[in-house]
Amino acid sequence: MMRHAMTERSKAADRDARRPMDEHLVSLVNPSSFEADQYRTIRHVLEQSHAAKKVIAVTSAAAGDGKTTTALNLAGVLAQAPDARILIVDLDLRMPAVGDRLGLTVQSPGLVDLLSDPALALDDAVRRLHQSRLAVLPAGRALTVPYEVLKSPRLGELLQAATGQFDYVILDTPPLAAVQDARLIVDWVDGFVMVVAAHRTPRKLLEDALNLMDPAKLIGLVFNGDDRRRSGYYGDYYGSSKGKRRGWWRTGNGSGNGRGSGNGHGQRASVLDTALRAVLGRPR
Repeated sequence: MMRHAMTERSKAADRDARRPMDEHLVSLVNPSSFEADQYRTIRHVLEQSHAAKKVIAVTSAAAGDGKTTTALNLAGVLAQAPDARILIVDLDLRMPAVGDRLGLTVQSPGLVDLLSDPALALDDAVRRLHQSRLAVLPAGRALTVPYEVLKSPRLGELLQAATGQFDYVILDTPPLAAVQDARLIVDWVDGFVMVVAAHRTPRKLLEDALNLMDPAKLIGLVFNGDDRRRSGYYGDYYGSSKGKRRGWWRTGNGSGNGRGSGNGHGQRASVLDTALRAVLGRPR
C-alpha cells in the first residue's frame, strides 16, 4: 500500500515537472512588458464586447502565423485578473505545441486520452501552473488523423464541463483553411480570433478561412506585423518597442453592413479588405 502511494506521488511529480517557458510567452514571463500589454487589447475586447463568449478558439488561415503564441498570451493576460480561472486547451492534435511551449515535460494524459477513455475526468489531465491562475490541458499525444477523435460528442461534453470550472476556455486550434480539424469544433466554440501574418498570409487563403466561419462568431483579426523572425519561430508577435510595426487588431461584430449579398460574405469581405489595406498597405 505504501509502495503504491509512493508510486502515485512519483507519477504526479513527474507530470508536474517543467522546463523554462518559451520566451515568446510574454504575458507569463514578462507581464509588465510593452509586448504583453498589446495582448490586453484582445482581453479588453473580449471583456467589453463579447462578455457572453467563454469558449474562444484562436486559429489562423495557415500554419506558422502565430496562433499558438497568441492563444497562450491571451490566456496569460486573462489569468492576470483577480480570482480568474483560465484554461488553455491544445486542440492542434496533428502538431501539438502548447505543453511544450509552457515547459511541460510530460504531455500525457492529455486531451486525446480524455477523448478516447471515458473513465478519465477533466481533472485527471488538466495541469495548474504554479503561482498562476492559468491551467493547461495538453494534447497528450500527436495524431496523424485526428478526424474521428475531434468529431466525438465527448469533446463537447469535456468543453461543457470545462466552462463549469473556468471563466474562459482558450482553444489553440489547427489552421482553419489547411485541414478539416478546426471545422469539426465550430459547434462547441463561442467565438473565433483569427491570427494573420502581415506580408505573409495569402489574401485568398485568409478569405477562404473567413468564408468557412460563421460571421457572428468572428471576434476579430490579430495581425502579426513584424517582418523579422526570432529564434526561427513566429517572430516577435507585436514587434519591438523601438519603432517596428506593431500588431494590429480589427474587431468583427458579426452584423451585416447593408452591402453584403445576404449570406454574410459581404461583412467578411469588408472586414478583410479594410484590415488588409490598413496593415499591408496593398492587396496581396
